Amino acid sequence: MIDFSLQIPTKIDFGRDSLSHLEEEVRRYGTRVLLVYGGGSIKRIGLYDKVMTILNGLNCRVWEISGVKPNPRLGLVRDGVTLCKEQQIQLVLAVGGGSAIDTAKAIANGACYDGDPWDLFEGKGKNDHVLPLGVIVTIPAAGSEMSDSSVITREDDLCKRGRNTPLNYPKFSILNPEYTFSLPAFQTACGAVDIMAHMMERYFTNTESVELIDRMTEGALKTVIHNATIVLKQSEDYDARAEIMWAAALAHNGLLGTGRVTDWASHKLEHELSALYDIAHGAGLAIIFPAWMKYVLSKGCVGKLRQFAVRVFDVPEDFGTDEAIAMEGIARLERFYRSLGLTTTLHENGIGEENLGRMAQRAVAMGGGKLGNYYPIHEEDAQAIYRLAL
Repeated sequence: MIDFSLQIPTKIDFGRDSLSHLEEEVRRYGTRVLLVYGGGSIKRIGLYDKVMTILNGLNCRVWEISGVKPNPRLGLVRDGVTLCKEQQIQLVLAVGGGSAIDTAKAIANGACYDGDPWDLFEGKGKNDHVLPLGVIVTIPAAGSEMSDSSVITREDDLCKRGRNTPLNYPKFSILNPEYTFSLPAFQTACGAVDIMAHMMERYFTNTESVELIDRMTEGALKTVIHNATIVLKQSEDYDARAEIMWAAALAHNGLLGTGRVTDWASHKLEHELSALYDIAHGAGLAIIFPAWMKYVLSKGCVGKLRQFAVRVFDVPEDFGTDEAIAMEGIARLERFYRSLGLTTTLHENGIGEENLGRMAQRAVAMGGGKLGNYYPIHEEDAQAIYRLAL
């Protein structure tokens, strides 16, 4: 186990009555509020009206940035930054899933920066403070409600970039599993894959003597696998939804990455896929992660993949060689993704070989010439992984 520092400043209000905490949270920051959300789902489930009733009861002035899409766009961030500066916004409040939250994070940062907010994602600019950010979660997936990360796509060249900074942590996040009851099966499935991917990016490490976090991660992965199957059959099972919602937050708040060198190659490879083809992030991860596993296994990275197979997917110890056990674990992961209704190949999504080189080059360039740590991924490796995903 290596040295680490961990500080998670986000306050979590969790449960059926969690929205009742919104009033006290807003009072801490001011009455000029920017509300950031996606389409009509928060209105269909009545959440928008509930939030507005609370804000109106506090005599807040509310401005709105709506229409946030999956793989959130820079243009909307720029609109929000302009609005914050012109209207002296005191609190940015995101209502929705990871895309709404990531957009709100970028706006909260950009409002405290003199240049183009994209500078912050390219490392060309820096801010030392941020507008307070609050979150009400409706899609458990990205874990952005408790993380230091934000991912935005620039429309001009379909460039997708992430930014990690302690400034990104929300001040508070409200999590009510009931707000996820109406999620379509596809979004539920993509969310489960994203949650698991955040765990696996941390799990696959060469750092030794990390048994505690390994066991915690394995338990969390099995919890998501078990409860995702339940909610796809019983969409209003509160307890199963609660397990998934809390798993999403814990998967990406840094806890499961403590004491180890983490990977993140699969995420960066997927970012290029979803940037270019606008595929849902979770759906893209269901394609990329197994391909990455197969590739690194072929390069001799057996130990952790074997452990994953045995402890997470219950592959018998006497199944065969270590490599055979590891490969069976990958096969069971793919079968699980398919049981959720997702695909695991690029061809099934109408994607061929035409842009594999472009995606590999951009993904590796984003990592400074190399991706990941479990097995270093260079441009030729990235292309090979994309080809395995075909």
